[in-house]
Amino acid sequence: MAELKYKRILLKLSGEAFMGDKQFGISPETLFSFANDVKEIYDLDVQIAIVIGGGNIFRGMQAAAHKIDKIAGDNMGMLATVINCIAFQNALEEIGVPTRLQTAIKMEQIAEPLIRRKAIRHLERKRVVLFGAGTGYPFFTTDSAAVLRALEIHSDLVIKGTRVDGVFDSDPEKNENAIKFEQISYLDVVQKGLKVMDLTAITLCRENKMPIIVLNITKKGDLKKAVLGEKVGSLISEY
Repeated sequence: MAELKYKRILLKLSGEAFMGDKQFGISPETLFSFANDVKEIYDLDVQIAIVIGGGNIFRGMQAAAHKIDKIAGDNMGMLATVINCIAFQNALEEIGVPTRLQTAIKMEQIAEPLIRRKAIRHLERKRVVLFGAGTGYPFFTTDSAAVLRALEIHSDLVIKGTRVDGVFDSDPEKNENAIKFEQISYLDVVQKGLKVMDLTAITLCRENKMPIIVLNITKKGDLKKAVLGEKVGSLISEY
């Protein structure tokens, strides 16, 4: 078995990635494709925690544009992340990966409440832990929630799965001449105004020296390469 560079990771997936070719909602084919990618690294004995956005269902920003109260919109967005977590939990368990879902907003009928020590214990017992409902508070993104959870469980790495191959100087989906950074510092991400993660998430990573790998989650094998320490996507670190 190949030697792992990262033994415990936090995988951040965008809700939009779950849409596949759809305009909104969840594509079952995409859902199970991602689940199989996770199983591939699970079978390497990687301890895996997952945070999923809710943008395929609802965004707080969309609510604000339609004159819905910001706090109400963010609460709706947090509930959307739970829907995605339940869907992904089901997909993982269908292919034989044991999971636990914890939510920052209590909903005991469908998930455990967020308990850090219990989450760590689940990881040690070889269960994939999904964290839903963001931070549990409005005004924070799921990027910030992902980094916060990664720090709480003492993760070795945050992996952000996107639709592009890493961090670029501009949007590669709009600019075919966008330049990719193989490695970039937290400070450069902020100073260049790169929309990789929000400022709170990047600052938390910088203060705690938490490395981030940004990769294309739709590319088969890239997730495995990342945990094995192979060059893939873009690395954000102190240098």
